[in-house]
Amino acid sequence: MAHHLGEIVAFHLLPSLGYLLALLLLARVITERRSHASVLAWILAISFVPYVGVPLYFMFGGRKLAARAHSKPLLPGTPPHEPDPQGLKPILSPQVHGAFPVTFKNSIVMLPSGEQAYDECLGLINGARHTVAVATFILGKDATGRALLDALAMKAAEGATVRLLLDAFGCMNIGSRFLAPFTEAGGKVAFFMPVMRLPFRGRTNLRNHRKMLIVDGGTAVVGGMNLAEEYMGPYGSRDRWRDLSVRVDGPVASHLYEIFRFDWLFAAKESLEPLRPVETEADVPLQVIASGPDVATDSLREAVINALFTAEERVWIVTPYFVPDQTLAEALCMAARRGVNVTLIVPRRSNHRIADLAREMYLEQLEEAGGSILLYQAGMLHAKAMIVDERAAVVGSANMDMRSLLFNYEVGISVYDPGIIKQVDAWMGWLSSFCLPKARESRRRVRFLQGLGRLFAPLL
Repeated sequence: MAHHLGEIVAFHLLPSLGYLLALLLLARVITERRSHASVLAWILAISFVPYVGVPLYFMFGGRKLAARAHSKPLLPGTPPHEPDPQGLKPILSPQVHGAFPVTFKNSIVMLPSGEQAYDECLGLINGARHTVAVATFILGKDATGRALLDALAMKAAEGATVRLLLDAFGCMNIGSRFLAPFTEAGGKVAFFMPVMRLPFRGRTNLRNHRKMLIVDGGTAVVGGMNLAEEYMGPYGSRDRWRDLSVRVDGPVASHLYEIFRFDWLFAAKESLEPLRPVETEADVPLQVIASGPDVATDSLREAVINALFTAEERVWIVTPYFVPDQTLAEALCMAARRGVNVTLIVPRRSNHRIADLAREMYLEQLEEAGGSILLYQAGMLHAKAMIVDERAAVVGSANMDMRSLLFNYEVGISVYDPGIIKQVDAWMGWLSSFCLPKARESRRRVRFLQGLGRLFAPLL
């Protein structure tokens, strides 16, 4: 009798409850503030594959507006900003939440290789006087991760304030045993939004993708590199991804530290003291732009769209993944159609095959509008950068996809110095020497898979 009752529950009641839950979720999706493409993708996933779509929605479906009331508060507003006496027009106005005022008396150095970035990070940690703050999406359990963690532990043992912020999803394989030498030396670690905390409420979808190393409040390394061998290390590697970070010195580092302080307060429930800005002898104008659920607008996305609408000659973009939302895709095509040199550099094949399928029709759409697509042939390209005419360059952590621009916590540095912009331009030119123009794929099967990938692109 009990066995028969169990069969009734398994074959009748549970599926009915599952479909009832799916209907309730469909009603919620329809009323949420989402793009049409995102709504359609979730409706298809929940309707046709509810046993997959429903759990995915609970884990990844939360849009940032719904999550704000239950998770991380908004970043504090930026201080009032007077117009720059040099007449500089930033890529995003400081009046927009998430865009910090442009600061001067900064210096910046490009770190276009994993070896340079590793040496810089290790040197800064070893030379820190009183404060080291690190935020990363991935900390490798490899030689690179261990060496950097050992350096952090040594600095903590010397009495410095050392804080390590790890994303709980990106560092899911990092446990207390691996971190023990660091914590026993006096360092503190926090995990950003634990993945398995119930209820999910979209937390799994909201990852801290910011990558920052800030030393003594006056120097920082920021960009696309995680602290793992795929991204950086003391020696060259054939398997290392091509990435880009920058070292910045000056008041701009204090803005990055403010973001870290706020992230740390949320994750660790510990308040860190603010640090005074430190000026340099150089005078490079730099601007920090933060984006994510703790920002009132999609600021980095807005900066890119503003750049596309105001560009006069060219917009060059380097990104590992290209899955734009409809507005961004149209802005790219509109810029190309009015004669702007819109060039996109992406890897020939990334580490996410589904993302590659999803990008294809967006790439073809941009090509048809007059844009250029260059496919990097020398391995995985993980760098994120943009040049707008000769007036701005942006380097940061955000990919050119919906996940980075609409969901993740991200950070970028906008550069307004002509000399540095030329350096970024030269680096992009060097990258292009390893690229080939994209060739169109006409096989029906491939085009069907590309169309299917684009249909579900909003879920990626």
